[in-house]
Amino acid sequence: MKHDCHYHPGDPAKWHCGECQIHYCTRCMPDADTRKRKALCPACSKAMRYLGAATEVVPFWNRIGSFFRYPFHTDPLIVIAICTLVPIFAPANLIGILIWLVLALALFKYTYAVINHTAEGHLKPPSVSVAFTGSGFNIVILQLLVFIVMGGLVGTAAMLGGPGLMMLALAFVLLALPASIMVLAMERSVGAAVNPMNLAVLISRIGTPYFLLYGYLILLTMASGVAQDFALTHFPFWLSQPLSGFLNSTFTLILFNMLGYLLFQYQEELGFSADTQDDASNADRHQRDRGNRFDADIDMNLKDGNYDRVQSMLKETLKQNRDDPVRIGQLYKLLIAQNDATELYQYHPRILGWLADRNDGEGIASVLGILEFAESGFKLDDPELAVRCARFLYQKGHFKQALRLLQDFHKRFPESDELAPAYLLVAQTLANGLSQWEKARAFLTFIQKRCTNHPLHPQIPVFLDQIEKRELLKGPKASFATPDQGN
Repeated sequence: MKHDCHYHPGDPAKWHCGECQIHYCTRCMPDADTRKRKALCPACSKAMRYLGAATEVVPFWNRIGSFFRYPFHTDPLIVIAICTLVPIFAPANLIGILIWLVLALALFKYTYAVINHTAEGHLKPPSVSVAFTGSGFNIVILQLLVFIVMGGLVGTAAMLGGPGLMMLALAFVLLALPASIMVLAMERSVGAAVNPMNLAVLISRIGTPYFLLYGYLILLTMASGVAQDFALTHFPFWLSQPLSGFLNSTFTLILFNMLGYLLFQYQEELGFSADTQDDASNADRHQRDRGNRFDADIDMNLKDGNYDRVQSMLKETLKQNRDDPVRIGQLYKLLIAQNDATELYQYHPRILGWLADRNDGEGIASVLGILEFAESGFKLDDPELAVRCARFLYQKGHFKQALRLLQDFHKRFPESDELAPAYLLVAQTLANGLSQWEKARAFLTFIQKRCTNHPLHPQIPVFLDQIEKRELLKGPKASFATPDQGN
């Protein structure tokens, strides 16, 4: 069953809190340990249930093409080739029979490994070594026992109820065979694989898609039979035998891959969890970054309307790292949304500095407007910040606001190195923005008399000349001429 994240509708949920009945996606849980399937609910701190890929997995009927391509990956192709071609060159004696038997067991083991591998979320086939090394060869014996028990069930039904009951039993056995194979692959238990209640529960939990899959499996079986019959009929024996074996192995892997994927798709209904293992975009997202956890908490609290809580969290963080640009930006957006002049005033130096770093003249104008409304005659106490903010206000056309910010600058900061840049900006604002040329001349004259040692001093005559010509105040043009060229 698909569940969306409570806080990010449209994003598949990965975690579910049984206490709060809330579903969370990976964005809400950046600090969760997906490998160990452990996470604590952000709301109640209780352990949550991991949903794996159950909420985002693509239905199997949309991946038919992928199932048919599955046997042609390198690893399964090598397994099929070894198990199909080696017996051709084996001697026609007891040793050859043993070789054929071992390879048949290896292929059988590999097909069952495909179910487990796919059910765990691996969309790529298991490696070649799985077929020929390690334990798991007993799966063949277990499957034979399952067939014997099922045959015994049909025979018992025939003895007790005659042909009618036998046909019902046979129909159930055939219908439940895919479910039995899936249970046997996952649990390695004959009892579980032949238990009618167990199989009925699995079929009922999957529901209609099980019968859709069953139809596909019948078609696959028929297609495999037709293809093998064609090979045996139209090709010589030396070619038809390996070709028939290759086709049989290929269709078997397709079938078992589909069974494993069905388990993966309905993992939540079947009571286990698995995630996509081979897709780089869905790699382990277990991150211990406290910043990501903090961002997720802010996001959830904002969506819950807990604005005071978010504000307290940001202020507490800024006590530990007062110049954190991310948190300053978040606090600015929150305070502007709330039109909180009191808190804006408290944090205005850092907020205005943050806006100036981003060349955000409109944002500076908005903050200053709120502060000026709350406190008539508001002025900045930092001369460098005042000049920076005024420059961006000038660039955005907020001329009067820029002038108010630099008003009486020489009285407030008489020894500041920012005095010349501040009054040059005032002159540019008056001349270029408001066409008040005489007032602009007065400020340029002030710089010429008062700031004789400042690097801007030699440029003042150029600006005064521009005033006389009623030209826009711009800096002197760069010259690349050497003194000799000038002569």
